[in-house]
This record gives sequence, structure tokens and C-alpha cells, in this order.
Amino acid sequence: MIFKKHILALFVLLKLTIFVQAQEWSDSTRLPFAISDQKKLSDEDLKDKKEGFYVTGVPDISSDPINGLGYGAEGSLFFNGKKSDPFFNYTAYRGKLDVALFNTTNNQRELTLKLDIPYLFSTKWRLRVEVSYETNPNLLYFGNTEKSLASFSSYPTNDSSQAAVNNVSYDNYSHNLDYLQNGFTSHYYNGYISTESKLNVSAEHAYFDSKLRLLGGFEVSSVNISTYDNKSFKNALDPVTGDKVTANNAPTLIGQDFKSGKITGLGNNIITILQTGIVYDTRDLEPDPNKGMFAELTNEFSNKIIGSKFNFNKTFAHIKVYKKLFPSVFKKLIFASRVGMGYIAGNAPFFEYQDLWSSEGNIGALGGPFTLRGYKQSRFMARVMNFANFELRYRFVAFNIFKQHIAFSAVPLFDIGGAWDNLSRIGKYSNYRYSEGLGLRIAWNVNTILRFDYAVSQEDKQFFFNFGHAF
Repeated sequence: MIFKKHILALFVLLKLTIFVQAQEWSDSTRLPFAISDQKKLSDEDLKDKKEGFYVTGVPDISSDPINGLGYGAEGSLFFNGKKSDPFFNYTAYRGKLDVALFNTTNNQRELTLKLDIPYLFSTKWRLRVEVSYETNPNLLYFGNTEKSLASFSSYPTNDSSQAAVNNVSYDNYSHNLDYLQNGFTSHYYNGYISTESKLNVSAEHAYFDSKLRLLGGFEVSSVNISTYDNKSFKNALDPVTGDKVTANNAPTLIGQDFKSGKITGLGNNIITILQTGIVYDTRDLEPDPNKGMFAELTNEFSNKIIGSKFNFNKTFAHIKVYKKLFPSVFKKLIFASRVGMGYIAGNAPFFEYQDLWSSEGNIGALGGPFTLRGYKQSRFMARVMNFANFELRYRFVAFNIFKQHIAFSAVPLFDIGGAWDNLSRIGKYSNYRYSEGLGLRIAWNVNTILRFDYAVSQEDKQFFFNFGHAF
């Protein structure tokens, strides 16, 4: 698989880049160029910010009925420099290397390396590099048009001779599917298998006192998609029609859509993408902002002339706003909100609908840990997708232990989003879905955020543990 043999070499290259960067850090008290005071860290965050090199990391343990028991580790190596470094007051870090290694009992495996260096060599340039490998036989597909918005249905008492009941929970739908497929577990009908290797490199240049950045990047990935259509379904019934599945019809939803020409992307795919964007950023602390705004407009261009298998274009607009509330009463009470909208043109493979590219990392389609947290990952998607997230982040305790600064925050949350087949249909407000929930955040040495979210929707309940805020 592409890049798999080169992961070790790239890891060494990233370490070398960090070493060279470390030699360039200045101990001068004067910035080499102007940076807006809006981006200066708060006195509280500066007091708790560590100097030099340090590591944060935790075990990554999870469990769900689809992926099974998950175990692994996620951690970061931070390079903050000294307080005498003039950038110390204006950046969350001078350099950061993230490492994630994850495995589950149902054979999901992931290895990711991410390097981020703001103000590379004390210039206005920022470098980001990501190398990843993932194989997952447990992904779910519900369609890539407005039809994915349809509610789940099941037959009363698992009797396909009766009329189906709509608006049932995902669990009821899943249990009914198990019965209809005669023991063939439910995630096979909506499921597929993906193996992906990816390299992404992007650079940004700052303007107007570092409030504005222009970016360019390149991504190449090898994506192999397969289905469970060659499995034996015994005397299974189609969960939609109730008809008996035969060898002549694809029993999985993704297999049916591929055979009928509704989607592309099954099999082996090489995807190359040119990335461009413009970013306006006045946040004071990127990993955990107290105030400021982040706005971006990004574009991904993929075409056969640059070696890609498909011709398509993806545009994404994104705004995040952070506001400190009642500072005379609460030490840290932050209202955080964001709105995002993506549009896909051309012949994009179905899996590209699941990726709305932000300059700060990929954002999935509607559903999962970053958009609609009360719904399954990629539950809703179409050519046009819009979402909004709202959180109230209340820090209720902070302390130091073993020379580590720890802070806890309670976070009520509300998510909403919709999907449409084209821009002319975006006024159809019935396409919106929403979820709500409660989260806990643990800030570790200012820069590392551990996120625990529990969210509920009309069809599902989900719990997530992740590194970093959702936005």
C-alpha cells in the first residue's frame, strides 16, 4: 500500500524538521514582524503555559457495537521555546508533533503523524504535514443524496408481511436488520471496508499582522473500497422491500448504489488534490480560545491531469466565533459557535462527500464526533451540506499536580445540520436535523484538550472521547 513502507522514513524526516526549527528559535525580546495584539494569549494562559519541550499522552480506549473494543494511544510532543522568545506570548506552541496509534477487536487500525510549525524559522510561514494509514471494515453508508435524510424503519415484530414503521431508533432498525438478514450482522447492509494511506502537505503565509493567511497544499491518497456483497446471506430478506436476496442482486446498500450508477469510488483509487484557501484568524489561543474569530474559504481541486482518478471540485466556507461571557463573574465562561457549508461539484467518489476540508484538518459529513454528534458518522450527506455547532464552555476547577496544570470545563452543546442535492434546494428547511448533549473538557498544560461528549438525537445516542475541541 502506498506510503506504508515510507512511514518510518517520514517520521524521521519530521523529527529532523523539528530539530532544525529548534535551532532557529530566537531569544530576542523583539518580534521580527508585527503580530496583532488580538492574538496575544491571556494572562491566565501565559501563567500556565510551560516552557521548552514536553509530552502529553493518554491511552485511547473506546467501545461500540460496530467497531468493538478499541485500544491505543494518542499523544503530542510540544515545543514551546522560552518565555524570552518573542513568539511565546502569541502562539500556543512553536511546534507540535501529534502521534496516534489505534486498534479495535473488529480490526479497525489507524496510525497518524501530524506536524504543525507556526512561524517556521521565525518567518511568516506555517508548515503542516500529515501522514496517515487506516484500515476500517466497519464504516457505514446511508447514501450520498437527500435520500440519506430518510428516517429508519423496521417491521413490527420482525414480520416483513406487515407495513414498515418509520422514525424508529437506530437500535430498532439494526435489530430488525439482523433478523431479516438471518444472522448476518446489521452493519454489513450499511457497511463497507476502507483502506487508506494519505500524505498531506500545506503551507500558509501570514499578512496584516498575522490576522490573514493565504494557503496552498497538496494531498495524495490511495483509497481501496470493498463491500460485503460476496458474503452468503442464506435466506436473507432485503430490509427495504422485504424480498429475498439472490445472487443476482447486491445485498448491501453501497453495492446497490454502485451497480445502479448512483455512486463511484469502489475498488482501488488514487486521489490527488491541489488545495488553496484564505484564512482570517484573531483567536488568542488556537487549541482553547477565549475570544476571537476564525473564518476560512478553502477549495480542493482534483483532476486526471494531476494524476487523480476523478475530476471534482470541493469548496468549503467556515466561521468560528468565541466570546468570553460575564468576565467579572466567571473566570472562564466561553460561548463558542461555528457555521460551515460545503459544496461538491463534478464526479466525486462517494467517500469524498465524507470529507469537508478545513485548513485545520478534515471535518466529516453530517454525523459523528465533529458535526452532528447525536447521529452515526456520515449519517447524512449530499452535494451541499451545512452545519452549525454551539457550546457553552464553563471552567469550574483548575489546579496543579505533579508540575502539570489541569483544568475541567462543563460543556452543554447543540448541533444542527442539513444536506441538499443542489444549491437551489437549500431553502428546504425540513432537511435539517439536530442533536443536543453535554460534554466535559480537560485542559492539560493549556495546549492539550481531552474531550468527552454525550449527544442525543431522535434516532440515536452517542458517546465520544477525542483529543481537541470539536471546533
